[in-house]
Amino acid sequence: MIYIALGANIGERATQLSAAIDEMERTGLTVTKQSSVYETAPVGYTEQPSFYNMVVEVETRQSPDELLDILQQIEHRLGRERLFKNGPRTIDLDILFYNEEDIQSEYLTVPHPRMQERAFVLAPLAEIAPQLIVHGRTVESWLERLPMTDRQDVIRLQLLSNLVK
Repeated sequence: MIYIALGANIGERATQLSAAIDEMERTGLTVTKQSSVYETAPVGYTEQPSFYNMVVEVETRQSPDELLDILQQIEHRLGRERLFKNGPRTIDLDILFYNEEDIQSEYLTVPHPRMQERAFVLAPLAEIAPQLIVHGRTVESWLERLPMTDRQDVIRLQLLSNLVK
């Protein structure tokens, strides 16, 4: 099981998420599950619009490094510019989990090192994989452990197909 987090806060956010999923499938990834879309407050740099976040489960024969390369190419094609850390973005694609592998490289750390601290990742992941074990606990358990102040700014909207016009 491979899980990828998607986020966007520039332009038509739902359209950007949909375009990213279309690009994933066009490049040979098979999206097998999609969470609802969640509207979330920015974290880190807060002087920016709110995000739309979601998580997808994918299947691929690509290695983790090849998958990272594909996701970065998709970000580039969809106009992602990395101006500064935690800044606004048209699309952000992060590998959260890759077949229970622990990966530590110069470019990739999986499971994602801070996902258990981020309600905007845990809420959509818990929707589609609540019993997934990450860092010794279920995703659902990690979400429940977060302070309410972290969870209150993560608002479940609806399925992406209902948001894209």
